[in-house]
Amino acid sequence: MRLTRIDGTCRNGTCPTVYATDRGTYVIQGYVVSDSELAGQVDLPRGEAAVEVPRELLERVARDL
Repeated sequence: MRLTRIDGTCRNGTCPTVYATDRGTYVIQGYVVSDSELAGQVDLPRGEAAVEVPRELLERVARDL
């Protein structure tokens, strides 16, 4: 799989970032939701994780798409 950086909250790529893949999907880099109360509100199947990203990042990505 190849990733193409779409947008992020910092220049060096170690902050929340959205990538497009060559498979027609997206990879979201964000902060893992580790608070058990918050995580319990999301029904995650095995192999998935909830991540938190700034609203502004998704708004910019939506405008770009």
